[in-house]
Amino acid sequence: MADVLPLVADVSEEAEHIATAALARFGRVDVLVNNASEIGPSPMPGLDAYPWDALLRVLRVNAVAPLHLIQMLLPQMRARGEGVIINVTSDAGVQAYPGWGGYGASKAALEHLSRTLAAELEGSGIRVYVVDPGDMDTAMHRLAEPGVDLTHLPGPHVPAPAFVHLVEEEQAPSGRFEAMKLVASLGAGIR
Repeated sequence: MADVLPLVADVSEEAEHIATAALARFGRVDVLVNNASEIGPSPMPGLDAYPWDALLRVLRVNAVAPLHLIQMLLPQMRARGEGVIINVTSDAGVQAYPGWGGYGASKAALEHLSRTLAAELEGSGIRVYVVDPGDMDTAMHRLAEPGVDLTHLPGPHVPAPAFVHLVEEEQAPSGRFEAMKLVASLGAGIR
């Protein structure tokens, strides 16, 4: 049975607490999955009417906080010469959908941060992935599209085994950046 440290925290304000608690409990962190996300106002407004404070929160949770966690945990990964960083993104980061501008901009920023980080970590033994798990039936997606029936979409349990696959992949070159849409690219192996 895995040793788990449950923490309730706001990643945008408590990244240092999260990293410190994990390192104190386990001594090291081998895998960082930045999955926390903020959708913004619901229903989602167009960019011309997007509340400034809400946009700052979305960017802080979806792009700035993941980088802060990476910065906090990267030194011990570098010291060991290994580690896996998985940043969860969305097709809204590369496609323009009306109303999804704030969220999409934050995910585009996360993807670019990830590509740059992978280039900077080349040869270090640390792997960086950006993963779009595809459209899913989640509470956050229901907030984004209130009143839309999402029950036909898969739940988070569907792409979960693909995350494990990425972590267990041993022959991946260090500093590699790989972006993937899990449901599409690994769907046959995870359904």
